[in-house]
Amino acid sequence: MQIDRRTAAGGAALGAVAAASLLASPEAALSAAASAAADPLLFGVALLAIYLVRPFLAWPTTAVAILAGYGYGVAAGVPVALTGAVVTSMPPFLGVRWLAGDGRFWGHLGDAGDRFFGSTGHVRGVTAARLLPIPADAVTCTAAASGVSLPAFALGTVLGELPWTIAAVVVGSSAERVAAEGLGEVGLPLVIACVAAAALLLAGPAYQYFGSSTAAA
Repeated sequence: MQIDRRTAAGGAALGAVAAASLLASPEAALSAAASAAADPLLFGVALLAIYLVRPFLAWPTTAVAILAGYGYGVAAGVPVALTGAVVTSMPPFLGVRWLAGDGRFWGHLGDAGDRFFGSTGHVRGVTAARLLPIPADAVTCTAAASGVSLPAFALGTVLGELPWTIAAVVVGSSAERVAAEGLGEVGLPLVIACVAAAALLLAGPAYQYFGSSTAAA
């Protein structure tokens, strides 16, 4: 079976990101950036550098948001971290959108995602998927392959990432906690709350989908 250049490029890029994410742990970079928090300019440069490489290393957005909270506090940290989460999701989104035309892996992924986003609507679907505790870049790739529009994707990302971002920034803003426990992670209560919110968003579309399926049967 002949493999075209687009498929080969997509496979190579996916393999490179997977390898880089395994070899390049974010902890060292985040700790180094945190040590520069006393110098706002140096910290800003370090944070920008981490955001620039984040999508290519598949680092979690919440980890970088904790760092933003540590350096900037809640008031400035939330908009900085939320902007970073949205902007750094664009390279994988646009890359997969281009690759999805190959009709192979990304095309099949798009076919599966079409059923989900077709039932929920684009904004609601992206928001619900972002609320669930699954890797952010997996949501990005599925949305891109499924033909979700860029404005709907951006809005859904803002809405779905907002609670995670606020919680992560609040965690990072506690200098005493960071000094004692490290940058850490957000807690289980937030995970439960976000899953419950996603379930509420999906309840209506799920009822309509299964109701229509039952009626058709």
